[in-house]
Amino acid sequence: MVEIPYPLTTERLVLRRFAAGDLDAYYAYQQLPATARYLLNEARSYTECMGRIAMYVDAPFEQEGHWASFAIERAGAPGLVGEIALKWSAGGTSGDGVSPERVGEIGWTLAPQAQGLGIATEAARSVLELAMDGFGFHRVEARLDARNSASAAICERLGMRREGVLRDNMYLKGEWTSEAIYAVVRKPPAAGGA
Repeated sequence: MVEIPYPLTTERLVLRRFAAGDLDAYYAYQQLPATARYLLNEARSYTECMGRIAMYVDAPFEQEGHWASFAIERAGAPGLVGEIALKWSAGGTSGDGVSPERVGEIGWTLAPQAQGLGIATEAARSVLELAMDGFGFHRVEARLDARNSASAAICERLGMRREGVLRDNMYLKGEWTSEAIYAVVRKPPAAGGA
């Protein structure tokens, strides 16, 4: 089992566990078509948001397929302004079926008033450090709609490399879309010499 050290703090942010009290703020931005524009889902209903918050509150992070979800708020200014999630993805396996290294996927969504302020970059940097240094993940990737230039810029600021674009690989919301894949790989430890 991997213990998530809630909350994570940065210079300007607190990344904490979701709480039932986050529902109204979560719904406020999840209901917006602009929020869902580059996501797999449509804008969410209040009932859908209730289900998501309930899932986030006590979600385990124990094995491949699990998500660690963090509510983002500004330090000294309580109130949800977005979320960031880390998925424990299926990694390479050794001959006995045991994954020798952890592989992950990261994603974020922010309320409109929190966009363009560096909040997603700061939150993602903290979660990437946790994944790589704290949990020993070998690789973390971000998969995004290739038209999402704002998220692409965040990936680049984080030092993630654009590995490619899967052209017209998804039919979403009445149109074919392409998926850009960005990733960062943990550097091997420096070899010590005698």
